[in-house]
Amino acid sequence: MSASANGGRSLGGHATHTVGVIGWPVAHSLSPAIHNAAFRERGMRWTYVALPVEPGRLPAALDGLVALGFAGANVTMPHKTEAAGLCDVRSDDATRLSAANTIVVEGGELHGHNTDAPGFDRFLRRDAGFEPAGRTALLFGAGGAGRAVALALATGGLETLVVALRDPAKDAELRRALEGLPTAIRTIEAGEAPGVAADLVVNATPLGLHGEHLPVPVLGPGQLVVDLLYQPTATPLITEARAAGASGFGGIGLLLHQAALSFELWTGTPAPLEVMSAAALATLAERG
Repeated sequence: MSASANGGRSLGGHATHTVGVIGWPVAHSLSPAIHNAAFRERGMRWTYVALPVEPGRLPAALDGLVALGFAGANVTMPHKTEAAGLCDVRSDDATRLSAANTIVVEGGELHGHNTDAPGFDRFLRRDAGFEPAGRTALLFGAGGAGRAVALALATGGLETLVVALRDPAKDAELRRALEGLPTAIRTIEAGEAPGVAADLVVNATPLGLHGEHLPVPVLGPGQLVVDLLYQPTATPLITEARAAGASGFGGIGLLLHQAALSFELWTGTPAPLEVMSAAALATLAERG
């Protein structure tokens, strides 16, 4: 098998570009189904594979992307932070978040991007019809996903961000990610969250995966509630929000929009979002 002039690999006489997802574990990832469906829809000779990489072996794996002629890769847990540090070039989002979830191989260099923040912004505006400018948001959690949400909101002009944490003192990484942006940030203990008035409520924690309830404010019409969990499809938070008349969305929207942005970075082609969504939902249904 030989590398083509544009970095693709020759399969059956035709250039085929390869991308994948690096993580540990990675077998559960929806990304291969999502991206391969998109490549088929666009009639592109691309393929997307799962790349299980144990902790401690990421540098060798990234070198392998270049050596094997990969066009790039997604990066998931637990490698996003290390990947950002190993990239030759980083986007502003990847630098602010100290995390890269998308790598593009260009001229033998690794260009690191973070599509979680712009993906959340796309989801908010295109799917939920929410404009963050001048609004107030309550965010549960300030881990990697929470910081990406916070960055998206602050970049979009959010006026006030209230972050509910088990330990409010552990907000240094969040504040660093939003440094220089005008959004006012206030951190509180999770138990104080019911007293917060917010236009938007976002859960960026694992709570709800096993039926746990978050200490949310009274919800009602005019509010938007987003749970970044996409399994189960109706978490306790989303069920509660919809019952109260608020708009409730699960995490599949963010998953799809960040994937679409990765697709566009690699291919330079608009992503077929409806096809990607159908592939994700079908895979989830198959898994039960």
